[in-house]
Amino acid sequence: MSYRVQVLQTQEMFAVNPDESILAAAQRANVNLAHDCTLGGCGTCRIKLIEGRVIYNEPPFALTPEEESEGYALACQAMPTSDLVISAAALADVVVEPARHTAIISDIQQLGTDVSRLVLEIPENDVLTYLPGQYMNVLLPDGSTRSFSMASAPKDTFVDFHVRRIDGGAFTEGKLPYMRAGDRLDVEFPHGTFVFHARDDRPLLMVATGTGLAPIKAILEALMDNPDCPPVSLYWGARSASDLYLHDEIQAWGERLYEFRYVPVLSRPDRSWQGCRGYVQDAVAGDLDDLSDYAIYLCGSPAMIFDAKQTFITRGAAIDHIYTEGFTFQHAQSAAA
Repeated sequence: MSYRVQVLQTQEMFAVNPDESILAAAQRANVNLAHDCTLGGCGTCRIKLIEGRVIYNEPPFALTPEEESEGYALACQAMPTSDLVISAAALADVVVEPARHTAIISDIQQLGTDVSRLVLEIPENDVLTYLPGQYMNVLLPDGSTRSFSMASAPKDTFVDFHVRRIDGGAFTEGKLPYMRAGDRLDVEFPHGTFVFHARDDRPLLMVATGTGLAPIKAILEALMDNPDCPPVSLYWGARSASDLYLHDEIQAWGERLYEFRYVPVLSRPDRSWQGCRGYVQDAVAGDLDDLSDYAIYLCGSPAMIFDAKQTFITRGAAIDHIYTEGFTFQHAQSAAA
């Protein structure tokens, strides 16, 4: 038996077949729902059930019990058990269709032990069109893709990326070490819905692990010198001090961001480290008892994001104002390999 799904915002309707996910049915019907990893690990496809119920073959990792109890579901894994009315993530701010381009490598620099800065130029564009926080797909000759979040705000024809080396990675170990300035890459952009929501009008709490800093850096760059910039707190988690590959640069951001606070957190520091220790989400919880007024942006490992959402919700964080970009294995292979 098939069930009918209606999207509240657009009034679009489509049918979901037995044992089919909401997202798969929407794609079959050419209904645009926000999504990314399609594995239940990133949370991009989160919807709210206005009417009806769903089930899962397995509980999706990116949906906390608190979110589920509030009526949220993940469209890529949820299967209806009745007709549904859903409230979907608004895509009004993400209106540019992805397009293919030939990029030219402008520069490659080593930022840290395992992280490189890759600078690409898209020469056929006068100005790059994407929203800070979105990502770009690199198209490999075998037909596979690797995805990297833009680490810079749109400016001219150049864009930065933070690329972490993945052991055995087809791109990060098999291709990138042999690339030089002037080499070409086929790319496709923009992708993703992890973008700044100015309408929130709330102080910003940005929480990242590893190269999850990249899209947050792009968002904050776009807010620099902006008179409407809200107060910003950035917590960046890493294992050791050597992994804080932009530590000195970030400390200077306070000159261009409103009430900027930067807290680096190390999970495996040596004895010389004088800053916060442990997991980044725990550092936030230790500093901030009440998160009800914040717009919260989480980017990094799914484990961090899952734990952070649960922890932050207990401190009053509003589910509707938590935005996430999780690197699942597939996304880690696509977003970081």
